[in-house]
Amino acid sequence: MYPFLKHLHVSCAAISLGLFVLRGWWMMGDPARLRLRWVRIVPHVVDTVLLASAIGLTFMIQQWPLRNEWLTAKVIGLLVYIVLGTIALKRGPTRAIRIGAFFAALAVFAWIVVSARLHTPWLPMI
Repeated sequence: MYPFLKHLHVSCAAISLGLFVLRGWWMMGDPARLRLRWVRIVPHVVDTVLLASAIGLTFMIQQWPLRNEWLTAKVIGLLVYIVLGTIALKRGPTRAIRIGAFFAALAVFAWIVVSARLHTPWLPMI
């Protein structure tokens, strides 16, 4: 069951990122597309499956936020990503702020992935 759940989680993360990038592209070039019905529904469905699979994995591997610093960092990163994504796609008062929040959200997403892959909250020095 673990390989299936991990594959589901990683796949949903990739789909979620792809949808976020698409919506960010539309925010910059054709914001009317952000009001399409499927654009307002599908990302939430994918993110719900992503979160459910994350919770399932947490129970399977018996690692918990506040006990494992990499998982705590990942959850905090997720909250920052959600706030930045909301600013980027909805709440940013100006186009420049929305674009800045979009790229900041992408950077946080990358950090979440690295943190998850390396099981450390610290980025390795290159």
